[in-house]
Amino acid sequence: MERHADYIPFVRSGTYPIRSGNTVRPLVDGEPAFGRICEAVESAQSSAWITVAFIDRDVQMPGGRGGFFDVLDAAVKRGVDVRVLFWRSPELEEETPGEHFSGTAEEREWLAERGARFLARWDYLPEKLCHHQKSWLVDAGRPSEIAFVGGINLGQSSVVASGHPHRDGGNIHDVYVEVRGPSGTDVHHNFVQRWNEASEHQAEDGFWPPEGDGGNLEFPVEISAVAGEIPVQITRTVSKDRYRNTQPSPGADPHPIHEGERSILDQYHAALSAAKRTIYIEDQAIGSPGIVGQLHAALERGVEVAFLVPGNAHSEYVRALKNPKLQPFFDLVGRLKEHPHFVLAGIASHAGPQSYGDIYVHAKIALVDDGWATIGSTNVAERSFHGDTELNASFWHEPTVRSLRNELFQEHTGRDVSHLDDRGAFALFRDVARKNAARRASGERLEGLVFEIDPVEYGR
Repeated sequence: MERHADYIPFVRSGTYPIRSGNTVRPLVDGEPAFGRICEAVESAQSSAWITVAFIDRDVQMPGGRGGFFDVLDAAVKRGVDVRVLFWRSPELEEETPGEHFSGTAEEREWLAERGARFLARWDYLPEKLCHHQKSWLVDAGRPSEIAFVGGINLGQSSVVASGHPHRDGGNIHDVYVEVRGPSGTDVHHNFVQRWNEASEHQAEDGFWPPEGDGGNLEFPVEISAVAGEIPVQITRTVSKDRYRNTQPSPGADPHPIHEGERSILDQYHAALSAAKRTIYIEDQAIGSPGIVGQLHAALERGVEVAFLVPGNAHSEYVRALKNPKLQPFFDLVGRLKEHPHFVLAGIASHAGPQSYGDIYVHAKIALVDDGWATIGSTNVAERSFHGDTELNASFWHEPTVRSLRNELFQEHTGRDVSHLDDRGAFALFRDVARKNAARRASGERLEGLVFEIDPVEYGR
């Protein structure tokens, strides 16, 4: 029997190699994901290092733990070395204040008033680009090391239960992945590289606490111990000239990081080009001509493709529709509907008679042939593939990928699909989505959550 890892290749263009010997645990939706992450932080023996993009500072963690900052403060009180990298964007702070924690004078006063003693540095990117990584690393370099890689923002609308029962105030679907084993070393290396070269760390307001941020960190020197059997590769997007130190991760070759990194895009291209049976993507964006072109090519090879997006398209997509220069791209998206084995879909909860509650798809995941998956912070969009700072974990393991596909499809369709192979499950997914589109048109209750979207009309 052909092994999926034999024909879905890993990439050689990035900082980190493929590493065997890991365990992987996908975490679907914010409440289960942050519940598990908080458990890991509460069990930390030495350190908890976190990269943050968007955050509501009042967000509450599951299980009555209090807010994000309460979880950090509790760990510090136990003697854990807690460090946080926050993205700083003065431009965003002016346009939409409160969507991230940029270290304003008011925010620093708030930290002082609560007696916060965790360590922090702020990191800036020009041209409104985003340090978009959302990772947690517990007990870096220790036998108890656990890494979490994903895309879930620290907002209350993201800390929701699986299954997405209807709720007021926002309902967001998202995914994290827990990794233990040798690839945790690469999440460790990434944090050290970013921490040591954070753009603002020498500015007067670029670190916390005011008297010092604990100084630079040492890069890992040993590969973390084997913890399972799953091959994992950590991939990134890093802008040119963002970082300079080329010290490699243990067991890896040096990478000229000053030239940037695009290994996430390369991994997407490699996996989609290799697909033989099925491609499933969940993303808040469908904004990459290269990826859409690859979906066309896969569909022409007979591959089944399902793409889950927000029912209410991202505002940048909606704005881009008004740009005549981009019409060829939107024509390319629209032509996906010509393929009978393609479905573009959204998800929504039942809010009452003839009323539906949008479930915003914020996940950034892809699954190919029930054998390979990637989970991380990276949108299917040019800025994520080329400009923003991103982090993904890709893994090759049929039981884990199949289990994740079953969990997602059951949540979205309301059907148990575990008895079906991937192509059978895709056919059911597509059928339920299309029938639910008709139900929405007539105001009926949906079966499950998923409904089909016309690619030509999407965002209009």
